[in-house]
Amino acid sequence: MLFIDNNNITDPRINLAIEEYALKHLDIEQTYLLFYINEPSIIIGKNQNTVEEINADYVDEHGIHVVRRLSGGGAVYHDLGNLNFSFITKDDGDSFHDFKKFTDPVVKALKKLGLHAEMSGRNDILVNGKKISGNAMFSTKGRMFSHGTLMFSSEIENVVAALNVKMDKIQSKGIKSIRSRVTNIKDHLENKELGMEEFKQLLLSYLFEEFATIPRYELTEKDWEMIHKISAERYQNWEWNYGKSPASNVELSNRFTGGSVDIKLHIVKGVMKECKIYGDFFGVGDVTDIEQRLIGTRYDRGEIEAVLADIDMQYYFGAVSREEFLDLLY
Repeated sequence: MLFIDNNNITDPRINLAIEEYALKHLDIEQTYLLFYINEPSIIIGKNQNTVEEINADYVDEHGIHVVRRLSGGGAVYHDLGNLNFSFITKDDGDSFHDFKKFTDPVVKALKKLGLHAEMSGRNDILVNGKKISGNAMFSTKGRMFSHGTLMFSSEIENVVAALNVKMDKIQSKGIKSIRSRVTNIKDHLENKELGMEEFKQLLLSYLFEEFATIPRYELTEKDWEMIHKISAERYQNWEWNYGKSPASNVELSNRFTGGSVDIKLHIVKGVMKECKIYGDFFGVGDVTDIEQRLIGTRYDRGEIEAVLADIDMQYYFGAVSREEFLDLLY
């Protein structure tokens, strides 16, 4: 097994591209271990509806990345207090779905730190009965990876806020994330002064304990060129991060001082395909005009604002303000 150094990059769009590149382009017979830490981001499962999983207001306000990964499973929040690990290896026909094979070394390493760590259920690692790690897998063309999170000192209140969807009601074919009781590893360590970098190095030394020096794979200039290409084409691409979301029906409603507004949307691949607006507001214009403007528009705050920029909202919604309508819609 070789360790891949990601040069301490914290951009999730690059880190996921490193993982994909190693999976698809490095030596098929070799096993690799990748560690990476992401700045605040929500990493969406392959089969999930992005819109359903995030608190869009919180995400926009705090500049949180939203990136879809290759593997299935639920949405997870990453920040600088979360260490991610990925075992990239040959798919031998037995390893896929065998989470224990890949989590066991991590559990053993955590135990060496004095933690009461154990695997739980299908793909979680617990410390003192609380979740500190969720794991997922992906396989393609004879190769696979098993990757997971390790919550070391994450801002748990941000985890809850970022994944707390504001929608009144949403129905989707996507898989809803299971909210679990979580904890930070650092809270259970005897040495409360241990920092993330020290934790990372200790974990690495335990995982490679049979080696005097840790064997590494150094990414070449050509590797990095390909990684940045993958990042641009996939992980920085709106179509991948939002457009792959399964079809969903969204119902939004609120009562303002200027009257109530109810909006019903049908969203396909991140685009509003149907829109109906109801309410007891007092406007002059026919809201069908607004509905037609919105149909065909990406379900994205910036895109919605742009398409309605030249509309006199008072003409259509009376005392319901532009901001109130936009905040309800997205």
